[in-house]
Amino acid sequence: MIAAQPRNHNAILWFISLEPQFLETRLMLMIYDTHARSKREFIPILPNKVGMYVCGMTVYDRCHIGHARVMVVFDMVVRYLSSQGYVVNYVRNITDIDDKIIARAAQNKESIQSLTERFIELMHDDAAALGCLPPTSEPRATEAVGDMVAMIETLIGKGFAYRADNGDVYFDVSSFSRYGALSNRNPDDLRAGARVEVDEAKTDPLDFVLWKTEKPGDPSWAAPFGAGRPGWHIECSAMSTRALGATFDIHGGGQDLQFPHHENEIAQSECATGQPYVNYWMHNGFVRINEEKMSKSLDNFFTVQQVMANYHPEVIRFFVLSSHYRSPLNYSDQNLDAARASLSRWYTAIKGMASDAPVRDEVMARFVAVMNDDFNTPEALAIVFEQISELNRLKLSQTPADQALALRVAATICAIGQVINLGCHDSDAFLRWAPSAQLGLTDAVIEQKIHERLAAKQNRDFAQSDAIRDELLAAGIVLEDAAGSTTWRRK
Repeated sequence: MIAAQPRNHNAILWFISLEPQFLETRLMLMIYDTHARSKREFIPILPNKVGMYVCGMTVYDRCHIGHARVMVVFDMVVRYLSSQGYVVNYVRNITDIDDKIIARAAQNKESIQSLTERFIELMHDDAAALGCLPPTSEPRATEAVGDMVAMIETLIGKGFAYRADNGDVYFDVSSFSRYGALSNRNPDDLRAGARVEVDEAKTDPLDFVLWKTEKPGDPSWAAPFGAGRPGWHIECSAMSTRALGATFDIHGGGQDLQFPHHENEIAQSECATGQPYVNYWMHNGFVRINEEKMSKSLDNFFTVQQVMANYHPEVIRFFVLSSHYRSPLNYSDQNLDAARASLSRWYTAIKGMASDAPVRDEVMARFVAVMNDDFNTPEALAIVFEQISELNRLKLSQTPADQALALRVAATICAIGQVINLGCHDSDAFLRWAPSAQLGLTDAVIEQKIHERLAAKQNRDFAQSDAIRDELLAAGIVLEDAAGSTTWRRK
């Protein structure tokens, strides 16, 4: 039996072989733009190149499932765009200086650098486990303070920012007439509900801090407007424009960042550069538990590490992609169990079906069509499981035509999987995976039991053979007999 999965590398750049008709299809990629509140045809600034910035993590704790959704969603976007021939410059920042970071380091009695380095490494481990490619670049806030200072200087010089009596520097929201357009909010309504902290000296309740004046014990940097450290919002404006230019193609992040973070980014960036900031805004939906948004403030969150203790990381990836990225994602053990069952069905179907057979063009065209409709991964997965059903039917046939078609169907399933990074690994490794706390019998013991069962069958001791099968099944091990061999998986 061949354990490896089909690896038809030409399928990832499938459009090359069908260039005339496919390139016409590729131009129909539609992305829902939050700013326009509608789907718009994607036209990059530079042909075949995409600049994309995604707000990354503030590294003072482990990544939770909300972070996992951001990582997986935009990894999917990068992979799909790359599969269609685009060269993607994917920038995802790291916030490594922040009030929460300072507080956590003090609480732990450790340095800020020690804290952030530890959680950056853990974040990378989580992203890799979830099958996410590293971003093209991953700028850190502490490495871009000079760019932030320069942008703040520009904003002050143009009259869009001011230094308050307490030494902090604020952006003057009233100076930007389009404030609120991204999140569809009226500034006057926002002012009515705004709160001003006691130590703030801003002119308008909506004004937001660009630079925090130096405080004893806090890290600080020199600046023409006084030593201190940057506010959160200015970080992304400085890092994104440095990496991608004053105007770039796609800005992504969680829905919770629309206001105020992304709203503030637009205001300060466009006032500083005099150019439109972003052409397409993409926001993934919330992760919800019991109809409430998952968040640390509500203490209803699960870390990626906690979930991976009970579920294979690829199950989490499948779970994320089984919902449209803009829809709420309802977290529950039942939904994760369903994702695990679906992915098990996927791996079971393609097990032993390695081949270099050509993909089915008509199926790939349907896959491209649904992905071109704002990255509709649920519909893409529906196509996969339609093909899995057909593959299972064809595998029962003994006709040469059906056997040949089965290889093409398997190759097509895996070609789609390669684009979204699902179902691409060794079937046995996935099907035999179990949480460490539930492993029970080791692989070596299972293989020994299978050997004993084979010997019993050869001796025509069928009662003993059945007893071994029942013993393994009771331990959650399913045996699958084929001509001349027996394989196993965990139930």
